[in-house]
Amino acid sequence: MSADLPAGFVRLADIDRTIRQDIRYARTDNFLHRKAAGYDAPVCILTGRAAEALSGVQKAIAAEGLTLVVFDCYRPARAVSDMGEWTGEGGPPDPQWYPTVKRKDLIAKGYVGELSTHSRGSTVDVAIARADRKTAPKQACGVSDAETLDFGTGFDCFDPMSETAHRPLAEAATANRKRLVEAMRAGGFRNYAREWWHFTLENEPFPKQRFDFAVTAD
Repeated sequence: MSADLPAGFVRLADIDRTIRQDIRYARTDNFLHRKAAGYDAPVCILTGRAAEALSGVQKAIAAEGLTLVVFDCYRPARAVSDMGEWTGEGGPPDPQWYPTVKRKDLIAKGYVGELSTHSRGSTVDVAIARADRKTAPKQACGVSDAETLDFGTGFDCFDPMSETAHRPLAEAATANRKRLVEAMRAGGFRNYAREWWHFTLENEPFPKQRFDFAVTAD
C-alpha cells in the first residue's frame, strides 16, 4: 500500500514494473483531445487486489513473449464528470474516435458512462503486446500508435467494431481478442462485452464505492 493513497490502493509499478503503462487520459492523445480532470500523472493506480491479479496475468503471458499494456486503471469521479460534461458540448463525429456517432449521443449510445466502474479502482483497460515491441498495423479507429497486437480496433474506438464478439473481424484480431479475454478470465477478471479492452476484477473490494482522489506519481 502507498501511504499517500487510500487504504487498499497501490500504484501498479510497485507491484509489477514489467506491465507497460500507456495512460491516455493524462495526455492529449485521447478522445477528449486534452488531459482529463484528475489525471496529474500518467500512472496506473488500482486496488491492491486488482494489481496483484493483473500481475498474475502478466506472469502467465510472459512465457509466450507477451506483455500487458494498460491504457486506464483507476479513474477519478471528477474525470468521469468531466467526460460527461464534454459530451454535452456537442459536435460532429470524430473520424478517429467515434466515426459514426455525434458527440452528444455518446452517453445515450453507451460509449461514455455517466458513472464508471473505473472509479471503484478494480477496472482496467488493457491490451496485449509483444515483449519485443513489434507493432501492430495502424488501426482505423481509436488509439492508432500503441505497440499492441492487432485487436481490430484501437482502445477507445466508440463503434460497434469494438464489441468483444463483433463479426466480421480479421482472423488475427478475433484470435487476439479471445486470447486477451481468456488470459484475463483466468486471472479473475470479467470482460465488458461492449469493449474488448475493458475488464473488472471479480469480487472487487469496493463494489459500491466510487473514489475521487487524483492520479499522481507519488
